Amino acid sequence: MPESVSYISDNDTPPADGAGNVYAEIIIPLALPKNYTWSVPETLRDSIRAGCRVEVNLGKNKKYAGIVKRLHDEKPEFFEPKDILNLLDVEPVVFEQQLQLWEWMASYYMCSEGEVMAAALPSHFKLSSETIIIYNEEYGDDFSALDHDEYMVAEALLIKKELKLTEAQHILDSSHVYPVISRMIAKKVCYVWEALKQTYSPKKETYVLLNPQYDNEDELSRLLNEDKKLQRAEKQMELLLSYLYLVKTEGEVTKTGLLKKSGASESQLKGLVEKKILWLEKRSIDRLKYLPKDIKIDFELTADQQKAYHVIKESFSLKQVCLLHGVTSSGKTLVYIKLIEEFIRQGKQVLYLLPEIALTSQIIRRLQKHFGGYIGIYHSKFTQNERVEIWNKVKNGEMKIVLGARSSVFLPFQDLALVICDEEHDSSFKQYDPAPRYNGRDAAIYFASLFPAKVLLGSATPSLESYNNAVTGKYGLAELTLRYGDIHPPAIEFIDLKTIERKDRGKVMLSPPLTEEIRSVLARKRQVILFQNRRGYTPYQVCNVCGWIPQCKYCDVSLTYHKFTNKLVCHYCGTSYPPVTICAACGNHDFVQRNFGTERIEEQLQEVFPDAKIARMDVDSVRGKNAHDALIQQFEQHRIEILVGTQMVVKGLDFDTVDLVGILDADGLLHFADFRVNERAFQLMEQVSGRAGRKEATGKVLIQTLNPAHPVLQYVKQHDYKKMFEEELVKRKHFGYPPYTRMILLTFKHKIREVVESAALHYTDALKNKYENYIVGPAEPVINRIRNQYLIELLLKLPKDRKFIVQCKKDLLEQVAMLHSESRFRSVVIVPDVDVM
Repeated sequence: MPESVSYISDNDTPPADGAGNVYAEIIIPLALPKNYTWSVPETLRDSIRAGCRVEVNLGKNKKYAGIVKRLHDEKPEFFEPKDILNLLDVEPVVFEQQLQLWEWMASYYMCSEGEVMAAALPSHFKLSSETIIIYNEEYGDDFSALDHDEYMVAEALLIKKELKLTEAQHILDSSHVYPVISRMIAKKVCYVWEALKQTYSPKKETYVLLNPQYDNEDELSRLLNEDKKLQRAEKQMELLLSYLYLVKTEGEVTKTGLLKKSGASESQLKGLVEKKILWLEKRSIDRLKYLPKDIKIDFELTADQQKAYHVIKESFSLKQVCLLHGVTSSGKTLVYIKLIEEFIRQGKQVLYLLPEIALTSQIIRRLQKHFGGYIGIYHSKFTQNERVEIWNKVKNGEMKIVLGARSSVFLPFQDLALVICDEEHDSSFKQYDPAPRYNGRDAAIYFASLFPAKVLLGSATPSLESYNNAVTGKYGLAELTLRYGDIHPPAIEFIDLKTIERKDRGKVMLSPPLTEEIRSVLARKRQVILFQNRRGYTPYQVCNVCGWIPQCKYCDVSLTYHKFTNKLVCHYCGTSYPPVTICAACGNHDFVQRNFGTERIEEQLQEVFPDAKIARMDVDSVRGKNAHDALIQQFEQHRIEILVGTQMVVKGLDFDTVDLVGILDADGLLHFADFRVNERAFQLMEQVSGRAGRKEATGKVLIQTLNPAHPVLQYVKQHDYKKMFEEELVKRKHFGYPPYTRMILLTFKHKIREVVESAALHYTDALKNKYENYIVGPAEPVINRIRNQYLIELLLKLPKDRKFIVQCKKDLLEQVAMLHSESRFRSVVIVPDVDVM
């Protein structure tokens, strides 16, 4: 944790040096080794505050919108600071706690505060001289509400459609372009270019309005009783009367709602619009309709849940963090809801973290039922405009509950009292690229400590680190050992693939016992989930003559065939290739497909069960903002009978009528070169088996494997998390892995193999004097080239000594700077990953 810094509160006067000068330490969204200092002009001293954005010059011509971290009177010793050009905000966009979080993340995860700022803020807050602004066509060409400067830029945008900020600066003949653009963005005249990179556009709805002329009852009566043209058009008259009824009963009327409820056609509505009786108006509407703010708890906790609730409450009186270890389908969400209710009634704010955006769709419906308009969603698939809107609602305290993925930890909470981190074990909480490479769970725990707020971690299969913290007393521990409604855990059976006859040397996809069980479940009008942790059609194909495997040009990895698009795709860099029919090594045409992905399973299911309703859930089939939610709702409504998918089907989803879960390739989960392989395999299989038999009936889980005696499979069969935990802990202690050590992984990247190898060896040699006992490597990873960059990894396993770790991080960064000072290694990229997962 970094040392504390002095922030200037709203009511404080900025300090001045002996000459009356005030300086500002400013964070700009770049990977700079440290924050720079600018001078505060006298005209801004009364209005500038920590957390506000300012316009600054860096270098000769580059301009950025930076965040004031602190105001002070310490003049830089070695350079004359430039003046801040402009103040962009009247009120701070971030609070003191956000600035402290950014500083801690930069220090802990070995990156810069500028990189944290770039990840934290919506793009509209990060203007720079290279920013491109795009004209918003929906605004139209009526610029009467704009001031002179805004009008000038809007006119240019109307003609050119897009401008760089430098071009806008020339138009205004002024350096103070940032405040003008900020105002235009707020008025929705233009968008920042980054906003258009999103995968969806804001939702539109057409509203029907009555011509204001007929607001007068006499005029309306005259129209209905005396207008001959309207009286001759009977269908239009009926539509108009339907509209008037809906306005009285529902308030605002949408076009789709009017046509559906009146049974009228588009042409009839068009006729009323052409007669200028009705008007049509397109409006942007929220993705999530904000319901009336209401708290409605219509359930009672079971005895087991009530006991866990009281343990959590007692734990919070002594500790900041509590772990809720509840078996699958034990009703952890109900305990969360009771806790949220308590804090919301006190007027506090709550952050509810989920590992995947995909999970938010089902949970939000449950929470909305209980908390109405108090709750909102925040994640990276929103447009920048939507993110700014939610950001401001959180900042002003209007939004009390935020449901979101890891990025929601950056929101400017004012009165945070509770953080719930559901499925806390999930590796999706970890950000891998770009920096900061943070764990959302750990960042949330630190962030909560700044208020201070309480943190509840929840999981049926907690991470070993979290469970170890709980049993050793660092965290509180509450347990839910019974499934909701006293339903028994699903029965788990193994299908030994060694006993299954195969036509070729390929893997068995759907064994006869699994096929028969699926048929039985479908006959009972129940549902099936099949899990395979590989997407695509076939993970690789092999020449049957010489063994050649098609590989990516830019990565040392085999290509996956996707039948739907008829392409070979690299799952590391995303490059796609046409299908290969001729072996590049021997010229033969005979290829064999090895292994299977979700796409191939879906195809075989359609052949075996032609009458069944089958769907696939993976990143290829679920694209766009609402696609996942639509698929889940179809499954909930029984419009899908068999759902096959990757990890997406594992995490926290709740379906009532799933009687069977099939894990098609358990061995594929157990054969990774990773110290967490057993933990991860147990978590995946236990979580996916938890989707079966959640209501009314006990479900069944069938696991296909070549090795039914594997210890992890036995733990899964017995649903014995504690036994797995104890066994893994012994191995971790023996080999020096977390939770007994802290790990830092350094990845060296360069396009020339010899250069990256030499750089890694040179770097390691410089560390050996002090850290030789903690170093593993350098060595090539399993996949040693990605995007044409050769990779070398260096792992440090450090003792859990805070001072030692802080000093080690400092030494590692200094050594990076020294390595880059040598011309031959200047272009070698070194990526630090703290607490690697």
